[in-house]
Amino acid sequence: SWLLVTFGTAYVYSLRETGKVVANCHKLPASLFDRRRVGVDEMIRGWIPLIERLSDSNPELRIMFTVSPIRHLRDGAHENQLSKSVLLLFVDELCRMYPDRCIYFPSYEIVLDELRDYRYYADDMLHPSPLAVRYLWERFSEAFFSAETKQVITAIEDITKDLSHKPFHPESEAYQRFLGQIVLKIERLNGKYPYLDFQKETELCHIRLNP
Repeated sequence: SWLLVTFGTAYVYSLRETGKVVANCHKLPASLFDRRRVGVDEMIRGWIPLIERLSDSNPELRIMFTVSPIRHLRDGAHENQLSKSVLLLFVDELCRMYPDRCIYFPSYEIVLDELRDYRYYADDMLHPSPLAVRYLWERFSEAFFSAETKQVITAIEDITKDLSHKPFHPESEAYQRFLGQIVLKIERLNGKYPYLDFQKETELCHIRLNP
């Protein structure tokens, strides 16, 4: 019932012979392509029929747009900002046109306005660091997840954390009991939410219980 779409850049490559925008131009000579920044109106013209077709296929579908906070500094700092600005205007216009179907999550703004410190960027200074990703996930969760969903996520994280534990004595009775508790947690959670898939985790527990 949800489609999540993240836009990274407003720059595209088009085939010189036809003017058609291409998805991948890495395996052909660069001389065959032109690179340009797409305007808001052109993107709107492309997305209106797409949203209409999606709506016809799935009347309940809602679309969440985001703009990637990853900076494209190969274009230069100014050109990167222009590109992101075009995307922001484009998404805003779509959300105005389809207020009951399209919404926007401000991951770009959160990283730039709230996470200004360089520790929130990876070593390349372009990508968000794991700390920034975690912060974005928390903000996303606060905005869209129910209290029950948050509880389920916490329970799954606990199981994952337990399974990542490396014991000093894997053959010990204490560790076997520990594995049994993990299996019990999985069974309880699966009993309440049968759509959750814990097959790999359960198999891993049984392998460790019966080495």
